[in-house]
Amino acid sequence: MIQNWAREGGIAKPEGHGAEIEPIWNAARRRVRKDRRPSVFLYSHDTYGLGHLRRNLAIAEHLLNRSPSFSVRLLTGSPVIASWDIPEGLAVTALPPVVKTGVETYAPRESSLPFGLVKAYREALILKAVIEEAPDIFLVDHAPAGMNAELLSTLAFIRRELPHTHVVLGMRDILDCPETVRRIWQEQGIIPLLDNLYDRIFVYGCRELLDVVAGYGIPPHIADRVTYCGYIARPTQRATATTGHPRRVLVTAGGGEDGLFLMEAYLRALAQLPPGMTQSRIVTGPLMSAPDRAILAGLAEGRGDVEILRSTPDLPSMLAETDLVVAMGGYNTSVEIVASGTAAILVPRAAPRAEQRMRAAMLEKMGLVWAVEPGEGLTQRLAARLEAALAGQRPIPLPGGLDLDGAARVGALFDAIVGADGRALEAS
Repeated sequence: MIQNWAREGGIAKPEGHGAEIEPIWNAARRRVRKDRRPSVFLYSHDTYGLGHLRRNLAIAEHLLNRSPSFSVRLLTGSPVIASWDIPEGLAVTALPPVVKTGVETYAPRESSLPFGLVKAYREALILKAVIEEAPDIFLVDHAPAGMNAELLSTLAFIRRELPHTHVVLGMRDILDCPETVRRIWQEQGIIPLLDNLYDRIFVYGCRELLDVVAGYGIPPHIADRVTYCGYIARPTQRATATTGHPRRVLVTAGGGEDGLFLMEAYLRALAQLPPGMTQSRIVTGPLMSAPDRAILAGLAEGRGDVEILRSTPDLPSMLAETDLVVAMGGYNTSVEIVASGTAAILVPRAAPRAEQRMRAAMLEKMGLVWAVEPGEGLTQRLAARLEAALAGQRPIPLPGGLDLDGAARVGALFDAIVGADGRALEAS
């Protein structure tokens, strides 16, 4: 299906849908684009975890604060968007949340409606927003076709009817092991989709650390559209260390849907350490299930040195108040930890992708974190690493560090796309 959309070039003006579409359609066609801020749409499918939301909010915050600033709208399926701290001036289109239940299979997260109906509604909301506002830039996070191919009709519409709109894919550097990514992209027809419907590809990483063009088999004529932006991180303060004991430890697993193994191992490891060494704050994540939270509460029962919170909308601020963080290896959490300068132990998840293990190993090789592999004996290995970290041991960082200017580079690239007069350059 993806290959067919890319090959056929998408849709024409909607016909036979009644007169109600004409005012919207004509408004988009007649829109006067001068004397207004350039507009950016950020699409974030958000079917699992919080990483996509946090990354897009970091980009949105920078674009809104840039001088001159952009008009920014976030289209997100995050189930927590209503309770999250949103940058001032950001417009939000909330898509009905869905959850990934298997390989390319999804289900409504908070509804008894059939998935097909929920997907159709999401697709209609996205297309309606694009028709009404005709954005200058449409930035798609991570999934070139969107959740279950929900973006294809919108991308085809933009390509045919909105030639001024510049379509950009923003992707993490590490998606999975390169062999797996090449196989999946081949099966899903991603390369033709990139070729036909995307003007630029922004990689949120550094070529020196991972060459995605070579690793993922991007052909030369598409590689010309690839730009490495550096890593995306929200601005943060440096961590302030305490002296003596107890040390402040933060344990976090992003959204928390798959974080039980880490937090359970931490609490069991903590029980093996001398008392009084730590004051621990465990943030389960808003998406952790009630049964999993109950398991953690049972393990922490009677411990005055452990506080369990469900969520925090501002992880960077919490990192600034922490001496040591124990976390998984998700993109945003890892980058925000490095940006904070806080000592860290990463325990990546083992499945379903190799992404977190690859990222944790890369950062450990750079001397920015310690990495502890999941699996048998995790509690004992984590306890040993905790004891060393609490005693003051630290990795030795390599020169150069991690390039954390990704949001600023995205802003600069968008400036170049819209041009000096604030109007989008016509997409190729």
